[in-house]
Amino acid sequence: MKSGSPDMAKVSVKGGVHRRFLDPLNGKAISPPPIWLMRQAGRYLPEYRATRAEAGSFLNLCYNPAMAAEVTLQPIRRYGFDAAILFSDILVVPDALGQTVSFVEGEGPRLEPIREAAALARLKPGSASAKYAIICETVARLRQDLPAETELIGFCGAPWTVATYMVGGQGSTDQAHARGMAYRDPQAFQHLMDILVETSIEYLSGQVEAGAGVLQIFDSWAGSLPDGEFAKWVVAPTKRIVSAVKAKHPTIPVIGFPRGACGLSKTFIEQTGVDAISCDTAMPLSVMRGLQDTGKAVQGNIDPLLLVAGGEALNRRIDETLAALADKPFIFNLGHGIVPHTPPAHVAQLVDRVRAWKA
Repeated sequence: MKSGSPDMAKVSVKGGVHRRFLDPLNGKAISPPPIWLMRQAGRYLPEYRATRAEAGSFLNLCYNPAMAAEVTLQPIRRYGFDAAILFSDILVVPDALGQTVSFVEGEGPRLEPIREAAALARLKPGSASAKYAIICETVARLRQDLPAETELIGFCGAPWTVATYMVGGQGSTDQAHARGMAYRDPQAFQHLMDILVETSIEYLSGQVEAGAGVLQIFDSWAGSLPDGEFAKWVVAPTKRIVSAVKAKHPTIPVIGFPRGACGLSKTFIEQTGVDAISCDTAMPLSVMRGLQDTGKAVQGNIDPLLLVAGGEALNRRIDETLAALADKPFIFNLGHGIVPHTPPAHVAQLVDRVRAWKA
């Protein structure tokens, strides 16, 4: 196994316990690489569905620290992942800001759209702390209840992606309302982004103070922007968040996930200050390999539908991915979240295959 250079590698120890998840984020390759999966707590698990039914609604689950902690712990108990990710949602931020947010079963989120400058007055950044405190209570419970060797990932949605929901009122395939507002009234859109940057800094800092050891910023719709807009609405806000969080918490690693931004991924990793980049399913392994040459870790990018299929096709791709990337800083993950119809046995197959890898 080839590892990172000795002066890049740091000891990945918290409270005297080695957390192998931190090794790639400190520039060190390890074999087998650490593994966790986006949406590893979710509807594919029967125990999650039982807790979700008890909660009554998705937002109730997010804002119930005992239940949110329970569903975060469920996949750790089953699979022993190297990291747990806080169970919450990126739309907690607009909800905390006072925008009306609901989740319609089978359809997804619905928000009261913000499409002009005057509507920004409805947002109340000063009132967000109360709801953030509930999420941070979940983080504190998790850090207490997780195995000592298991890292805890906190997260938020990136300002651009969160803004697409706030402006559009729901998810979309083209983010047309947000893109249109950014072109039509860039000053108002910048004001919205500034609000999201500042409140995200507060939110992530609170998660670190409550016990999160790593952060991930999800920019699920980064790939819908051309290069100039990508620099303005993806790179610049992310850089501001990373810089401010690291000013308060210098040792906290941050993973960025600019989904769909393959051609701009090197720019993203070099200009934002993130410690690692999470790569989507469409990212070629050769490009991921090139990103490792920046000195930063890469994470990803198994197709979630391949995890549904399982079998030899899944085994082949696991082996190809490990052969291509595991001799440099690498975290094994999917290219997006686990889908609800994934057989839990296939997740076990994946974990066992990765854990058995020898470089």
